Amino acid sequence: MEKDPQINVLGGVLEPCSQKPLTGFFRDGACNTCAADTGSHTVCAVMTAEFLAYSKYVGNDLSTPRPEFRFAGLKPGDQWCLCAGRFLQAHEEGCAPDVRLASTHRRALEIVPLEILRAYAE
Repeated sequence: MEKDPQINVLGGVLEPCSQKPLTGFFRDGACNTCAADTGSHTVCAVMTAEFLAYSKYVGNDLSTPRPEFRFAGLKPGDQWCLCAGRFLQAHEEGCAPDVRLASTHRRALEIVPLEILRAYAE
C-alpha cells in the first residue's frame, strides 16, 4: 500500500498526530492515508469525553481497552486519526472534537469542508 502524498489541509507537510497512543491507518503516528483506507482516517482529532461517549453510542467504542489489539482505549486529551465521515457526523450532531489542522491529511477535504475543520482548530 503506497501512502498518498503527506500534505495537510493547510497545504504544508503533514505533521505527526500521536505516538501515544499510536494512531493512524498505518499506525505510524500520522494521519497518512492511501486508497485502501476506505474510512479516510485523516482527521487528527483531540478526544473529549463528549465525543468519546457519542462515538460509543453510534457503535465505535474508542474508550474501552482492547488488549487483544494492543489498544489501551482513548481518554479525553488523546489525539487520534479519526475517520473524516465520523468527524462530519459528530459535527452535524453538535459534538465534534477539536482538530489539529497541521496534522490533518488533505484527503479529509474530500469529505469535510475546510471551514468546518477550521471551526474546531486548536
